[in-house]
Amino acid sequence: MVVSGPSGVGKTTLADRLFHTCPLPLVRSISATTRSPRGEEIDGVDYHFVCPERFQILRDEGQFLECFEVFGQGYWYGTLSSEVRAGIQAKKWVVLNIDVHGAAAVMQQFDNAITIFVRPSSMEELRRRLNLRGTDTPDEIEKRLQRAEYELSQAHLYRYHVVNDDLDRAVNELCTILTEEKEKE
Repeated sequence: MVVSGPSGVGKTTLADRLFHTCPLPLVRSISATTRSPRGEEIDGVDYHFVCPERFQILRDEGQFLECFEVFGQGYWYGTLSSEVRAGIQAKKWVVLNIDVHGAAAVMQQFDNAITIFVRPSSMEELRRRLNLRGTDTPDEIEKRLQRAEYELSQAHLYRYHVVNDDLDRAVNELCTILTEEKEKE
């Protein structure tokens, strides 16, 4: 399962709730990144925080299913192939929370991936959420909003769309999508 959407739309919050409410055997794919932890993020739980040099070694070794520089700030994010393989071998549904470029790379390799694009109710709401998050400078927020416009233009590539304007409803919608997909197996 691939989940994408603009920064600040609530993808992580939705996924966290989904893991606690959906009865399917879900497992999170923990992405690697070169950025520093924010707030109370924990290495190996929220992300695998690695230095740029280590990230480059992993790239050179072909350890990533997908990896891209995100937001043009020199931060790299990527999905380790080992994370996905381990989940599949454990007969779990692997949930990838990745950007649209990473999702496109995954879709090329897994044409049966369940792809879900999470939308904000409006750009004004997205701006409000990014400001409330308090982790970015005003300049970084503007860059994220510009990036959001591009990401929204790529939403048509996803099989499902969920508007995150009500957390409980959006989580229920995600769980329903997955349950219906399970019934198709």
